[in-house]
Amino acid sequence: MREVILDNGRTLAVEEWGEAGGTPVVYLHGSPMSRLARHPDDSLFRELGVRLITYDRPGFGCSTPHEGRRVADAAADVAAVADALGLDRFAVFGVSGGGPHALACAAALPARVTRAAALASLAPRDADGLEWTAGMNEGNRRSAAAALSGRAAVVEHLANVGTAGLPPLPEVEQEVLSRPDVSAMLGAAFAEAVRPGLDGWVDDVVALFGTGWGFDPTAVRVPVRLWHGGLDTLVPPSHGEWLAARIPGAALRLQAGAGHGGHFDATPAMLGWLAAGAEDPA
Repeated sequence: MREVILDNGRTLAVEEWGEAGGTPVVYLHGSPMSRLARHPDDSLFRELGVRLITYDRPGFGCSTPHEGRRVADAAADVAAVADALGLDRFAVFGVSGGGPHALACAAALPARVTRAAALASLAPRDADGLEWTAGMNEGNRRSAAAALSGRAAVVEHLANVGTAGLPPLPEVEQEVLSRPDVSAMLGAAFAEAVRPGLDGWVDDVVALFGTGWGFDPTAVRVPVRLWHGGLDTLVPPSHGEWLAARIPGAALRLQAGAGHGGHFDATPAMLGWLAAGAEDPA
């Protein structure tokens, strides 16, 4: 693990995977996850010649909390990580709650981000014309309701989640989570995420479920690919469709028989596309 110290004194915890001299790809993890979240087969990164860079969003793992952060704030944090690692240009890859944060980087850093991928990504909470919770599972609907009531309500909600547990997931999700490599990786990534407490998770829920992103997706000008599972009830496919209709030139793959966890199987092709864009002109 490497610590990046920001100008305001906050710390961001960073890990690297794959080829040290490979194409740099900054991975924006889901929620609640940490820098340990990634595709579970680390050999994939070497095979594709990818230098995968992961970091704990503020409040998760070893990164300092940043109460009141918005999705747009991720761009400055990623730029600081890239500066510390000596990266001029890089791709971004976001999964689930990390998808909006990857798009924030694409919008704010067009001279540095080569390509952006967002898999099973949420749309903005204030998305015009989107019935945001339609088709969403009970747990995320509860998070959305709490987030609209403010941070204190989210703190109470997540404390209750910890004692009551989450509703059962659909079979299509259980199939993916039962894979030993996926289960082991997610277990370690979640444990590290909440090890210091729930601040990171609370702030993610507020930023993703309760407020706008702080930037307009139509402002993204770098090449974007989106992926969404047609059976996803954690983040309904209408979110991916909304994004595809508004991000200029974005290509969406809607995989009919996949759920939220299908992003693991979609990752190799998406990483290959990101790596192929390493020489795109600035």
